[in-house]
Amino acid sequence: MADRRRADRDRWARLRFAIIGSLLAAPPAKGQLRAALEALSERTWQHPVGGRPVRFGVSTLERWYYAARGAGNDPVAVLRTRVRADAGQSRRLSTAVMAAIEAQYKQHPTWSVQLHYDNLRSVSGAGELPSYATVCRYFAARGLRKLRRGVEVKQRFAPREVRSFEAEHTNALWHLDFHQGSRNVLTTQGEWAKPYCLCVIDDRSRLACHIQWYLDQTTEHLVHGFSQALMRRMLPRAVMTDNGSAMMAEEFSNGLHELGILHQPTLPYTPWANGKQERLWGTLEGRLMAMLEGVGQLTLGLLNRVTHAWVEQEYHHRHDADLGCSPLERYRAGPDVGRACPEADRVRRAFQIEITRTQRRSDGTVPLHARRFEIPAQFAHLRQVTVRYARWDLSHVNLIDPQSGAVLCALYPLDKAANATGLRHVARPGEAPPPAAGEMAPLLKKLLADFAATGLPPAYLPGEEEDA
Repeated sequence: MADRRRADRDRWARLRFAIIGSLLAAPPAKGQLRAALEALSERTWQHPVGGRPVRFGVSTLERWYYAARGAGNDPVAVLRTRVRADAGQSRRLSTAVMAAIEAQYKQHPTWSVQLHYDNLRSVSGAGELPSYATVCRYFAARGLRKLRRGVEVKQRFAPREVRSFEAEHTNALWHLDFHQGSRNVLTTQGEWAKPYCLCVIDDRSRLACHIQWYLDQTTEHLVHGFSQALMRRMLPRAVMTDNGSAMMAEEFSNGLHELGILHQPTLPYTPWANGKQERLWGTLEGRLMAMLEGVGQLTLGLLNRVTHAWVEQEYHHRHDADLGCSPLERYRAGPDVGRACPEADRVRRAFQIEITRTQRRSDGTVPLHARRFEIPAQFAHLRQVTVRYARWDLSHVNLIDPQSGAVLCALYPLDKAANATGLRHVARPGEAPPPAAGEMAPLLKKLLADFAATGLPPAYLPGEEEDA
């Protein structure tokens, strides 16, 4: 519709310029403009849109002439039909009715246009409200579409246009997400459970850096799978995830920060932002899971083995129409901005939380999740201690320097049985030794001398047991 209107305006501009173009090419002499315009007004022209014969008055031709002459280098532009000042606005709906429509739509975005119209008519009356078709056109012009149930919550966030994107370098951006599988697996407890697949892919090449199935989607499993992706490939520059609880956990956020990886969470309720990951789920379900239909007793171990074989033998070598090659070829071609992954222990220690606890003076322990951990004797003088650990793994708790972050020592749980038969130190570091025999403190001796110099009598009467 907009293209047709623009074409109509161009046709009008060409006709108007054709009519008065002769006057611009050969301006009439002084006093002859009126006669020239009258001669043009007597001629018949073809309507630029309808094609019927049409004639124009002298005043209309005069307005066109002066507008084109004063336009400078672009006389055709001023001869186009002007866009109405109220274009795109409803001329049949009053301001009050439009405000009522907007307010009602905000409250009930899941209503149909007919339901909106019926409710508006019941409030304003049939005489004040225009036809149903006019209201439909207003809804369409304003983009007020009926939302599905549950989608109205998403409107709390401003809608964004959807655009495809791709990183310019491999290992510049990784995607990761959990996916609930369509098949049940048999657990070691003899129960059926829906497994969750964690997959990490490279944005540019679509290469699966690591993929593994778990029985739930926790931060522990996220860190377990993501750490393997880092050690199998390289350290990426950024990671894009959704806003799941595991992705936003403190351990995962701290690990990304420690390893210098930028975390880019998607906007809430925008799964298409992670579209490459969603496409992989479709491929996994359509090919891998479809080939497992005949397997009756599917276990988690078997599912992980066949998934790894399918990824390495088929998915990585399969031609991708969007890439023009296979994911593995695209990954190897680069250019690559990845960094070498540190040792496994360094990666494990990165995904931990850091907290401060007050050391118990009585026995030199700190509480962690209903357990007490012993502080070595050389740090007994510290009132506040800083520890790093992962909440799912209390076997690796470290005491760290709060200033530099360096690991000072490992902490272990309190073993009361071992302490019952163990020897004790004579004095803990930081305890004051007994005072040695000697003279009075210098300050006290000075105070006594100063008081004696004042000549004041004693402030009390000495008792019988005291020396005079």
